[in-house]
Amino acid sequence: MLKHSIFGKISEKDFFKQFETQDLCLQWISEKKWENGFVCRKCGNTNYCSGKTPYSRRCTRCKSSESATAHTLFHHCRMPLPEAIKLVFEICKTPDLSSRKLSSKVEIRSMTCWNLKNKLLHCIENGGCDNVFGKIKSI
Repeated sequence: MLKHSIFGKISEKDFFKQFETQDLCLQWISEKKWENGFVCRKCGNTNYCSGKTPYSRRCTRCKSSESATAHTLFHHCRMPLPEAIKLVFEICKTPDLSSRKLSSKVEIRSMTCWNLKNKLLHCIENGGCDNVFGKIKSI
């Protein structure tokens, strides 16, 4: 398994402070996702305005909206983002930890841990850290 951190070097104390609310998580995801600029997935335009939801972007040409989590590891995530990001942090910190032990550590169902862990490892193995944030498109 890979030992990889999409969070860079961050202490657990700083981590919990940085990702304690849904809004802070969305802000971080949007910054990572669009750190090299916004490009509309439908028309390729690089100009945007704010979308209807927090941290979403709307293309000024085709009016297509994209949320911060769309086409990322957190796309269709049904758990609160602070919990999901905490789980991803734990997986990156100790990738060899079993889903069952991970589940008891973060108090999330074992199958949920297994699914997110597999999704994360698949993203990293098939495109690196950038793929977690949807920057690498499947051909």
